[in-house]
Amino acid sequence: MGQAQALTNKLGNSIYARLGLDGEQVRLVQAVADLAHEKFAPRAASFDEAAAFPAEDFDDLFAAGLNAAAVPAEYGGLGLGPYRGDVLTLWMITKEIAKADLSLARCWEGHANSLVLLDGMATEAQKSRWFKGVVQRGEKWVAWSGEPQSRAPGERSTFGTTVQAVEDGYIIDGTKAFCTSAGGADWALLLVNTAGPGGARHATGSHDGLLMLAGDLSDPSISIESEWWDPIGMRATVSHVVRFNRTYIPASNLVGKPGAYINDGWQTCFIPHYAASFLGAAEAAFEYAMTYIRKQAKESDPYIHQRVAEMAIDLETAHLWLRHVARMWETGDHAEARIAGSRARHLIEHLAEEVVQHAIRACGARSLNKPSPLERIFRDLAFYIRHDNDDHIAAMIGKSLLGQTHDQSFYKP
Repeated sequence: MGQAQALTNKLGNSIYARLGLDGEQVRLVQAVADLAHEKFAPRAASFDEAAAFPAEDFDDLFAAGLNAAAVPAEYGGLGLGPYRGDVLTLWMITKEIAKADLSLARCWEGHANSLVLLDGMATEAQKSRWFKGVVQRGEKWVAWSGEPQSRAPGERSTFGTTVQAVEDGYIIDGTKAFCTSAGGADWALLLVNTAGPGGARHATGSHDGLLMLAGDLSDPSISIESEWWDPIGMRATVSHVVRFNRTYIPASNLVGKPGAYINDGWQTCFIPHYAASFLGAAEAAFEYAMTYIRKQAKESDPYIHQRVAEMAIDLETAHLWLRHVARMWETGDHAEARIAGSRARHLIEHLAEEVVQHAIRACGARSLNKPSPLERIFRDLAFYIRHDNDDHIAAMIGKSLLGQTHDQSFYKP
């Protein structure tokens, strides 16, 4: 066992004991940690360089029986999730994946979160059909909403879909952006609004017009426009523009009641899940820094001592916040969990950024030169934390404390 992996196991087992995970929970997390260290991390740079979906990593998760973590046990999965009595184990699995590759963690989140949605909103017939595909064939899921309605400077693309009810189903036409796992996923939960473009986040119409439709991504009317996706980080999420050319979705693929995604607060289940990925990236930066410091014989530098201490405190704080929020979900305090998840996400974003900056300062300029994994972590985290506007998150938290109307899902001002 190498020094870095020994450190990983020591820190991981120690923090998991303090978080209250039992032996079986730790075993699951450690199984993912071993895959992440042995297989996912060595592949991460090549996926990043090529901006390619990490298909082999999902194959490994399927082969190990770990891809169905959020599928209920009665359907052959591990039964993890916010409404299943154990969400912390799911978040720690995601954290371990993020330590190897933050892009992979984002694709994994999309898959796991989609399964949580199916568990909570799908009919029994839908669950039986779709969970079988995950458990027996390793099918991958994702949820797509992105339809920003204002152009960025210099951007020529426009995004948006329309959805039309027809006999026995719906017709979707138009484009979505930021479609994570495009070309890699088998199924997508498509959030579309009968009031017009905008999806879940950007639509201006009533929430009651928001539909969630399960789309089979092998449908030839669905195509990928890959030239749009060329970001600084999170490249292997392959979050391309996807075009729907009068795509037919049968009525039997409508998941849940119209408007339920927003009205029932489903987005709030996933906000702390994002934070778990931030934490994984930060922990990877810390472990790299610790290895670098020892290799460079910097252990006697008092400034290094301070940076190591700050990183360790930040990481433990982030873990404890996730434990705090998870306990609310697991004990049925869902109303408080929904707002606490945003508090955790707000804080952990800043803690993760701080850890990465401490790591860079402790290691120096060479840590930002490929093939250093810290170079990729720095780019990926900088991009991923922009998934939501942190100023708006903080403002939403403040409005909630003042008793004002606030948007817990997407933080609209």
